[in-house]
Amino acid sequence: MFKHSDALVLEDSLIRLRHDLHREPELGLDLPLTQRKVLDALDGLPLEITRGKRLSSVTAVLRGGRPGPAVLLRGDMDALPVHEDSGVPYGSEVPGRMHACGHDLHTAALVGAARLLAARRDELEGDVVLMFQPGEEGMGGAALMIEEGVLDAAGSRVVAAYALHVTSTLLPTGFAAVRPGPMLAASDAVTVRVCGSGGHGSSPHSAKDPVPAVCEMVTALQTMVTRTVDVFDPAVVTVGSLHAGSAGNVIPEHAEFEATVRSFSVETQARVRAGIERTVRGVAAAHGVDAEIDYRENYPVTVNDPGEAAFALRTARELLGADHAFEAPRPLTGAEDFSFVLREVPGAYLGIGACPPDRDPATAPMNHSPRAVFDDRAVLDAAVLLADLAARRLQGTTEERP
Repeated sequence: MFKHSDALVLEDSLIRLRHDLHREPELGLDLPLTQRKVLDALDGLPLEITRGKRLSSVTAVLRGGRPGPAVLLRGDMDALPVHEDSGVPYGSEVPGRMHACGHDLHTAALVGAARLLAARRDELEGDVVLMFQPGEEGMGGAALMIEEGVLDAAGSRVVAAYALHVTSTLLPTGFAAVRPGPMLAASDAVTVRVCGSGGHGSSPHSAKDPVPAVCEMVTALQTMVTRTVDVFDPAVVTVGSLHAGSAGNVIPEHAEFEATVRSFSVETQARVRAGIERTVRGVAAAHGVDAEIDYRENYPVTVNDPGEAAFALRTARELLGADHAFEAPRPLTGAEDFSFVLREVPGAYLGIGACPPDRDPATAPMNHSPRAVFDDRAVLDAAVLLADLAARRLQGTTEERP
C-alpha cells in the first residue's frame, strides 16, 4: 500500500527530528522534552491525543475513513546512561546520556508513519493507535501504558500490534528480519548478598569468610545451567557485578554479586530461578554463611504470533525487496518490554538494519555502545514499514492476512 516514494517528501524533516531527539536524550519514564518534540511533530494531524499520567507517554489515535478494527504501532523514546563517543555532528549535548539504542530513530519513524497514514486515512478500514513510549530501558514503560489503557485507546482492544528495532550492527540499512515464536529473551535480574562474620585476614579460621562462598557460587551457577537446562531451550546466566571488602588483609562481613538471566520459555525461566536459589543456598550452607537472594522477573519473552510474523515478513519483502527481508534463524538474547504488549494481543516485532554504509555490519559497534552509529536512511525504511503494516493489516481483504 505504501512505497518509499510516498515518504521521500518527509525524509528531511524526519531526519531533523531524529537529530533533535539525539541531541537532547532523556532517561527513564519522565521525558518532558522528548514528549514536547513529539507533540510538536504531530501538530496539525487529525489525531486524538492523550498524555500519560505516570510517565511522559503520548498515545495518538488516528480514525480511519471506513469502519473496522484497530491496530497499534509502538515507538520507544528513552535513551541510555551512556557517554557518547560516536563522533556524529548531532551528538548528545547532555553528558552521560546517549541514544545508544536507536530509540530516537524509532520515535521519528513513528511520527513518519503517523503522517503517512493520516494522508490516506480515508482509505483505512479501521483505526491506528500510535504508542510513543518512555521507559523501555529497564523501566517497563510498556506495562505502565497498558495499565493506563493504550491497548483500548481506540474504544476497543487492538487486534494486532507491531514494533521494530534498529540495529547498528548485524544488518545493513535496507534489511529486515522477523521470526515466529520467541524473538527476544526474557530478562531477569538477581542480587545475592552473602553474610558472614569479619576478621583478620591472617586468621580466617576465626571468621566466616563470604568471599570464597561468593566465588564458588559464581562458578557453580555456570555448571548449574549446563546441567539442568535443555540446550534446545537455552538460558544465559551472567554475573556482571561482584563486590566484597575494603582491604586485602581484612575478611569482610558481606559480599554481593549481581547477575542477569536470559531465557526463552516460562518453563526454563522457572527452572533457572529454582536452580539459582538452590545453588546459592547450598553453597552458603557448605561455607557456614547466610545468603539473601533478590530475584526480579523484569521482562517476559518477546513472542511473535506465527501468523502476524508471516504477514510482517511478506510486507517487509514487498517493501524492501524479496532478498532484503528474511526469517531470523534464531532469537536474540536481548530483551524488550514490547513483550508486555505481545502477551496481551497478537503481533510482531521486527529487527531492521541501520548499519551505516561505511561500516562493516560484522564489526560495527553494537547497540548500547558509546560508539554506536545508526544510519539516518533507516528512518524512512522504518516509517514506511510501520505505516504499511498498519494499513495492510486493516485491509482485511487478502486470504494471506493472519
